[in-house]
Amino acid sequence: MNPVYTAMGTTIFEAMSARARETGAINLGQGFADGRGPEPVLQAAANAILEKSNQYPPMPGLTELRQAVADHYARHQGLNLAAEEVIITSGATEALAAAILALVEPGDEVICFQPLYDAYVPLIERAGGVAKLVRLEPPHWRIDPAMLEAAVTSRTRHLILCNPLNPTATMSSAGELAAIADFCVAHNLTAICDEVWEHVTFDGARHLPLIGFPGMRERTVKIGSAGKIFALTGWKVGWMCAAPPIARVLAKAHQFLTFTTPPNLQWAVAEGLATQDAWVQEARHRFQAGRDRLKAGLEAAGLVTLPSAATYFMSIDLAASGIAMDDVSFCNRLIEEAGVVTIPVSAFYARDAVTNVVRFAFCKQDAVLDAAIGKIADWRRGLNG
Repeated sequence: MNPVYTAMGTTIFEAMSARARETGAINLGQGFADGRGPEPVLQAAANAILEKSNQYPPMPGLTELRQAVADHYARHQGLNLAAEEVIITSGATEALAAAILALVEPGDEVICFQPLYDAYVPLIERAGGVAKLVRLEPPHWRIDPAMLEAAVTSRTRHLILCNPLNPTATMSSAGELAAIADFCVAHNLTAICDEVWEHVTFDGARHLPLIGFPGMRERTVKIGSAGKIFALTGWKVGWMCAAPPIARVLAKAHQFLTFTTPPNLQWAVAEGLATQDAWVQEARHRFQAGRDRLKAGLEAAGLVTLPSAATYFMSIDLAASGIAMDDVSFCNRLIEEAGVVTIPVSAFYARDAVTNVVRFAFCKQDAVLDAAIGKIADWRRGLNG
């Protein structure tokens, strides 16, 4: 069997959600929202099943959705994309797989920043590439030119950037992005940009896509997710955007992964991108309120939180909180003794893990957050006693 997979465990998201199901614990681990998503988008999906074709849609995606993605990015990010530069995928993880399998050749080095989404390294290795891991440090998790130059070699061909970054809940600044763009151009690298959290940003911050920086239009794959935009994570509808020479190769990889994505969901996402800007903005404010609610509750319980500028997540620093446990031990005890599921951030490292940071999801209803906060506060008081 393939050695990339034989020794691999179950992804941390499924493992922790399974423990929540088994124990009845409150799940603040895996990032899925409590709400239904925008009703017009749900209705459009239901209508499409009955009123439109349920046969194979075009392999690169419905023309309506490809154009809707291009129009969406023109409106929100000032990008000038053609529909032909958009490939629809069955979720952003499939987009990542297609991009990596299409671009990475055996022996290629790919710079990645850890903590990182746990799919990156196995996919790089499956393609025959080598992950060059750059470790970011809490509490700000910043990328600087020196760490980039220290990682690059004559074999480096690609860079994967997750922005906003899960699990750290940080956003790359304009200065950081400009430095990354300059670095990619100077070393002739292709950037694979995991930007699924681009609309879940807080405090008035605006997402800046790397593809829009000088020199990056022809060397970037921009990956997005309808599941994150509309809080419909189970739909698994995503996309890749790239200049035509890259997009044509991305499509060839995609065709032998999932080939296509359910047409009713594609029509519904096209409807959502065209009509639901107000819902997306309202959801951003709602998630920010959840962030603030969780932050206040955790800090009242004596836990030190790290900044959260985007995503569904906030982390705590165990050492700064006076808790003498590693993150895995903390998470296990919190499940068993408090009935709350979280995620140890060390799970997002391929090596040299930071082990004092734990991630919480706040994309939940107020009553769920309050119940979890109460359980955590009670447990922390007992811990101190």
